[in-house]
Amino acid sequence: MAIADRLVLQRQRHLKWRALDRLELILMMLCGVLCFGFSLSVTADIVTRTIGHPWLWLQEVTSTLFIYAIFIGAAVATRRNDHLYLTALSEAMHGRSRTFVEIVIRLVVLGVAFCLVWYGYQNYLRGFGSFRLPSGTPIASLYAVIPLSGILIGLFTIEQLVNGIRNGFDHPEPPDDDLAIPAVSTGATTGAQP
Repeated sequence: MAIADRLVLQRQRHLKWRALDRLELILMMLCGVLCFGFSLSVTADIVTRTIGHPWLWLQEVTSTLFIYAIFIGAAVATRRNDHLYLTALSEAMHGRSRTFVEIVIRLVVLGVAFCLVWYGYQNYLRGFGSFRLPSGTPIASLYAVIPLSGILIGLFTIEQLVNGIRNGFDHPEPPDDDLAIPAVSTGATTGAQP
């Protein structure tokens, strides 16, 4: 199985367009790179401080990687139905009540996405008036990912809404082959028997 097949989640396939699979793959790889970079920069920050020669710009790099990983991760988790989604409530229902609850949940998520785009863009524009130290970079560089995340969350939510209304939200998922747990024998034999 190729790495791309493992990164693009096949769960709830009826709610997804194949055209967006490549975007999910790119976002998952980007999240991995951001998390690795974050870990590396934290480690480098600790090491440079420990040896008495801190690199102050590492704190800027660390915070930027962390913020970008959070917002890109929120977008990809929306496509995978791992985030901003109330599964326990909707999965307990069937028929029209499930469809209604699924639509309401996704409309709420769409409202959150709109707020991320609207207010994130306003913060981005205001961020050109403040600067990060020691580099002097506008703080807008941190806020740029917020409206982008909102656009992606909105796109993935619309994808799920359209496909859910068209195909239905309630589809049984096939069992995962990877999750097979081998049986454990509990009947231990000892030398002494009554």
